[in-house]
Amino acid sequence: MSTAQEIEDAIRSLSPSEREKLLQHIPQIFPELAGDAEWERIARDDRPRPALTELLNRYEADLTENPEKLPKIAENDFESRA
Repeated sequence: MSTAQEIEDAIRSLSPSEREKLLQHIPQIFPELAGDAEWERIARDDRPRPALTELLNRYEADLTENPEKLPKIAENDFESRA
């Protein structure tokens, strides 16, 4: 049996509360899974992206010209629907 399999089996054997506690620590254990760190890396990447720049410029121009054309976003749009 592999070490990964042993770890998986051990996690599955935890109580729900212990699994929840482990879940809270996953970003520290696996920083590569932490979305904020990945977005920060993307934001600091200064390589030119002409197609993305053009898309964002068109979006901004459309928004400036006709703000009602695009849907409004409300805070509750980001709430979980599970």
